Amino acid sequence: MRPDHRFYSTVDDFRSPYARDRDRIIHSGSFRMLEYKTQVFLNQEGDFFRTRLTHSIEVSQIARSIASQLGLEESLAESIALAHDLGHTPFGHVGGDTLDHCLKEAGHENGFEHNYQSFRVVTLLEKRYRQFDGLNLTFATIEGILKHSYPYGKPFYSSWIDEQFNLSKHPSIEAMVVDRADEIAYMSHDIDDGVNSGLIGFDELKKSELIQTILQKVYDEGITEADDEMFRYRFSSHFINYLVYSLLAYSADRVDNTRVLAGVIPADEALPVGFEKGLETEIKKLKKILFGELYQHKKIMRKMYAGKQAVKGLFSALTEEPKMLPPYYRQQLSVRARHRVIADYIASMSDRFAMKFYNEIFGHG
Repeated sequence: MRPDHRFYSTVDDFRSPYARDRDRIIHSGSFRMLEYKTQVFLNQEGDFFRTRLTHSIEVSQIARSIASQLGLEESLAESIALAHDLGHTPFGHVGGDTLDHCLKEAGHENGFEHNYQSFRVVTLLEKRYRQFDGLNLTFATIEGILKHSYPYGKPFYSSWIDEQFNLSKHPSIEAMVVDRADEIAYMSHDIDDGVNSGLIGFDELKKSELIQTILQKVYDEGITEADDEMFRYRFSSHFINYLVYSLLAYSADRVDNTRVLAGVIPADEALPVGFEKGLETEIKKLKKILFGELYQHKKIMRKMYAGKQAVKGLFSALTEEPKMLPPYYRQQLSVRARHRVIADYIASMSDRFAMKFYNEIFGHG
């Protein structure tokens, strides 16, 4: 089914088109559900840890600040940022990987991909208008969601998507800003949550020269690790500021030179938004440390394994007995493939609802 991009008259609307997009995203059911979807730590782990919702808000704040300094359309960056994770499943990336495996095993070679699912959420799955599906967002916002990260094209994309969104071209500069704001936000808050949980410490993180640079800024304020929460807060603040200012220093002139080409820059050309080469290398090293020391930590892996089993169990159970689907999804069975409808339903779930549903139908206490 193709999304229908007809628009209501907005003559009397005091908002800009992108501000209208932002409001429609914020008031969608999919956005609210992000409150109970895992970022790294399962929602049940504690109230302090980030979820997909708090992550999206942090990305939005960083993206808007960068867009403002670069003279870009702030509301467009904000809208893309708030919507970029709408397609994520419960239980983080392991939930998406499991759903992808389930679909392919059931004969759907296209599987599941969260960026494309975010696109489907705002153009198809959210139902807010009788005349057509989706949230009725502007083209630029939808393109930014679809092209959230490079490479933009996927083997299973239809020729219609390529024709409409020209996957051989970069998206708007605002979308590029969101991609890097996403990176800054998740590195910062994953370190904060990881240290707060005791799963990783600054001793391990000091293997990164970037981390050493940021830590020195905190020490220069007379604050040490003994100050605990204040230390982590000051670290996060310096970490975000350092990367944002570095990005601005590298990108400002490049954005000015390419502003008129936004939307028509070939995808194989370098992005105008980014960091100088040395810092890019340090960021890659830090990500490697986080992957090995935090994301693959045994306590994280145990929780993710439980989530994986829940997704597999729900997919199997709903395939066997689709009458357990809510009315909206049952109605979709007559016009769409059963397994895709089931995958859409599971992807929409929060962590706690998915686990509760799984325990209920399989009799676990």
